[in-house]
Amino acid sequence: MTETIASGRAGSAHVDDQPRPGRWLALAVLVLAVLLVGVDATVLGLATPFLSEDLRPSGAQLLWIGDIYSFVIAGLLVSMGSLGDRIGRKKLLLLGAVGFGAMSVLAAYATSPEMMIAARALQGVAGATLMPATLALIRNLFHDPRERSLAIGIWGAMASAGMAVGPVLGGFLLGHFWWGSVFLINLPVMALLVAVGAKVIPESRNPDPGPWDLPSVALVLVGIVGVVYAVKEAAVEGYRWDIAAVGAVGVLALVAFVRRQRTLASPLLNMKLFHHRGFSGAVLADLLTILGLSGLVFFLSQFLQMVQQRSPLNAGLVELPAAVGAVGAGLAAGWVARRLSVRIVVAGGLAVVGLALVGCTTLHGDTGTAALCVILFVVGVGAGFSFTVTADVILSSVPKEEAGAASAVSETAYELGAALGIALLGSIVTSLYRGFATPDGVPESAAHAARESLGGAVEASGQLPADQAAALLKTAQDSFVGGVDVAAGVGAVVLLSASVAAWFLLRGQELANSPATATAPAELTADGAPRA
Repeated sequence: MTETIASGRAGSAHVDDQPRPGRWLALAVLVLAVLLVGVDATVLGLATPFLSEDLRPSGAQLLWIGDIYSFVIAGLLVSMGSLGDRIGRKKLLLLGAVGFGAMSVLAAYATSPEMMIAARALQGVAGATLMPATLALIRNLFHDPRERSLAIGIWGAMASAGMAVGPVLGGFLLGHFWWGSVFLINLPVMALLVAVGAKVIPESRNPDPGPWDLPSVALVLVGIVGVVYAVKEAAVEGYRWDIAAVGAVGVLALVAFVRRQRTLASPLLNMKLFHHRGFSGAVLADLLTILGLSGLVFFLSQFLQMVQQRSPLNAGLVELPAAVGAVGAGLAAGWVARRLSVRIVVAGGLAVVGLALVGCTTLHGDTGTAALCVILFVVGVGAGFSFTVTADVILSSVPKEEAGAASAVSETAYELGAALGIALLGSIVTSLYRGFATPDGVPESAAHAARESLGGAVEASGQLPADQAAALLKTAQDSFVGGVDVAAGVGAVVLLSASVAAWFLLRGQELANSPATATAPAELTADGAPRA
């Protein structure tokens, strides 16, 4: 089966394997979208205090502003990846870019919490088209496996760079402009992506995709959003019957989704992809890695700003070595994996991250900048090696026709792992934090506010006499750091367990060395079954 391209011609396998002219320029355009999504994932956190002062959302509304984007994007990734395979990945990418830019303007000029929630939800719809489409287009742009490995390394490096640049860029913008500026920075990038991408990115799609099954779209949306919502809410509110009910509905919807895919002639997601051990192992490694890391990333910004009293810009600069390590490792990952092996690089990278998290169990309020930078650099190196190679394995294990759906599975594992990690590790930090004894003389109302969160402790201490404020804040900070240390230990166990799992599941998995071997045993046939 050959790939349909923009000209509408179906070339032979020999022609399809030839290097595509302009592929590196097309990649440069694609990584703009990845860079933007990375920046957008981290920059909102810095703007939240300013946004709250202006829009005055309730506590529940503030949570929705922070969470609705990830809920929607997680629920739609699989559907949008499959839609791109059907209507054209370039078309979906450009439409999503225009939508993302438009919703960024809506968010920047939001005049109420409800308007901001709606804008962030619609940003999630548009954002769900970007990451799977970019990775799937890379699969179809680069037929040489060595070039594809480098392209995926650049793709992953830009995602890491975006997440690291977000706090730095956000800190600068918030120091000079109003909070809406963190959304408007999306516009020039999106405009460049659409203008240049329309000319240099070739179209690709599944030439025989079948219909887009709307009941499957609804089931996976309800399932993923229900599970992610229940996990996040349980971490904040505890395990209530209504939260458990939402989670149960989500699980049932996912079960129904899987059963439906097995009966459809043209499923939204080909479940036979998971029969390939390399594909399943890579997806599981990504999920566990993000699960173990996300809690640390979530609480690290609070540690830097509310325990060590750093400015947002300073905190962003401290986190920058993680991106430097990830960029360097990502660019070298394919070369290293071919000289060692896939499982050595992935399992070794996860073990390195796990050991770095062991180092995080000794964090305290006086931990120096140099020690933090070293730990984060090591985390970035290990994660860069692991994520780049697993992305390469996932893309190489499926037919080009299903690259969008496979990429979406990878991104969904990332989103689900992040939700689970923040919820599970967050519940550990929260439960340990709330148990601290307040100093003598602190009013009960201030003590109650302080136990709700570290941010509440900072706010409550501002309304107390200096000696009581200092004592309350120091006690709360020590309790928070103790919780983070324990959570880092749990994260280390998860990462080291993921390393062991990757060692066994990726046994025998190798990256191809030339186009001639790209469809060798590691790849699936067009119907999803492993090749003999």
